[in-house]
Amino acid sequence: MTNHSATADHNICGSSPRRSASVSRADLVASRRSEGGYTLVALLAMMTVVALFAMAVAPSLQQQSTRDREQEAIFRGEQVAEAIKAYYLYRRGTGVAPGDQALPTSMDQLLQGIPKVGATKNLQILRVSAARDPLTIEGEWRFILPRSEALVDFQQAILFYTNGAPLATTQGEMTTLQQFAVPRPTIVVNTGTAPEKKTPTPFDDDATGPFVGVASRSRRDSVLTYYGIETHDGWIFTPLFR
Repeated sequence: MTNHSATADHNICGSSPRRSASVSRADLVASRRSEGGYTLVALLAMMTVVALFAMAVAPSLQQQSTRDREQEAIFRGEQVAEAIKAYYLYRRGTGVAPGDQALPTSMDQLLQGIPKVGATKNLQILRVSAARDPLTIEGEWRFILPRSEALVDFQQAILFYTNGAPLATTQGEMTTLQQFAVPRPTIVVNTGTAPEKKTPTPFDDDATGPFVGVASRSRRDSVLTYYGIETHDGWIFTPLFR
């Protein structure tokens, strides 16, 4: 028996159960699309914030990276200076005349070390890592020759930094080397204005022969200063002023 009352009531509502389910699914799809749109906008906003933060932090990270490499360069360079000193003193101890003949002519000589009394192996005076310049890709130190223009400029920078007080070594043999390798200094007074930086000549970059110090081939401005010097190529590591 047909229930006319139920059918009439359903017709009054104006929709069928199938029609109602279809509308619900459409609303659900639209809702999900809306939520997806909001999620995409939020993701783009977050990515923008991250990009802005990265742009703000990048210079600081780069500067810190440069600072770390400069500290390592100073550490290694001063080790090379000590190795040059040890090599020179050993050569002088064997009777070699002071001057060029007692100085090393290659980094390999420093890496090979010097004979040690009562031992079959040489005494190591320079680590392999210290023989590399961390400020350049090539990693090759620039040799600083006695009486070279670069050495004179470095001496003047030190005198400016110390307001005219020279950094003289107290060891007799090194004092003799200093007098041989560096011209008599001129009087320098620190007026508060740094002396004009000179551009190293190509000869300075490719110098060979007996050397009394090393310097970086990098000509970039530095983050740190070394005796007040603010360029990598101006930092000279030598036993003459220690």
